Amino acid sequence: MSPLRYPGRMPRPEELLFPTRKERFEDRRKEREQRKLAGEFFDHPTLLAVGRLVSQGQFESLEFPISTGKEGGVFRATGPGGYRAVKVYRIGNAIFRRLPPHALEDLRREASVRNYARLVYAWTRREYTTLGRLHEAGVRVPEPYGFLRNVLVMQFIGVGGLPSPRVRDAVVPDPGAFYADLSVQLRRMTLVAKLVHGDLSPYNVLLGEDGLPVLIDVASSVATDHPQAIGLLRRDTSHFARFLKRLGVDTSPEELFARAGGNEIPEGG
Repeated sequence: MSPLRYPGRMPRPEELLFPTRKERFEDRRKEREQRKLAGEFFDHPTLLAVGRLVSQGQFESLEFPISTGKEGGVFRATGPGGYRAVKVYRIGNAIFRRLPPHALEDLRREASVRNYARLVYAWTRREYTTLGRLHEAGVRVPEPYGFLRNVLVMQFIGVGGLPSPRVRDAVVPDPGAFYADLSVQLRRMTLVAKLVHGDLSPYNVLLGEDGLPVLIDVASSVATDHPQAIGLLRRDTSHFARFLKRLGVDTSPEELFARAGGNEIPEGG
């Protein structure tokens, strides 16, 4: 993709964050909140990464946060042909406090546990790579477009510029169809991509515009030949089966595990 061209000088990286708007719906309070978010998430190295990604044509500017947390935030961005989602991980140890040991194994091979910046960069690269592997396998996930340091650019999931909600916060219009399709996505993940999510819950599945699931937050995934893969898949399917039961779906952890391909994982993955 060719870099974006700007008349005159290239804007400074900080000018790409939440550009000042003149529309009537903007007010000073919202602008103050945006500036506060910019200060929390965008240190100098992150700003440089944002600027480099813009120069590569990955997106044009960040508009507003879709979701934020202690580990990082996801922002809507203007991009080529529409919107894109930009995920920014905070540099620090907050992201690693909640990770199980299996998710830290590969990271410890790449950087010292005390080098938070390198660990976060490795975590960002891990999510980008995993999204690409799942997308190629036909699993419904945001398509990854690029990354640099702690910034990941991916497909925006939403309708009319509004982001799709997490399943936990949404009304699922057809729980039966949702369940059937979730089974298909998990089966592709397990048997085609040969991965297990490892942290599946209603908080990291979006409700797409067609009422079907979109899997997100996949950096904790492990290969099906990992010693803990079967146990993690059982935990994933158990959590989601309980949620589906509350939606009125007649299922069980054992049934969802089987439909997700758990019984078909060959010995050794």
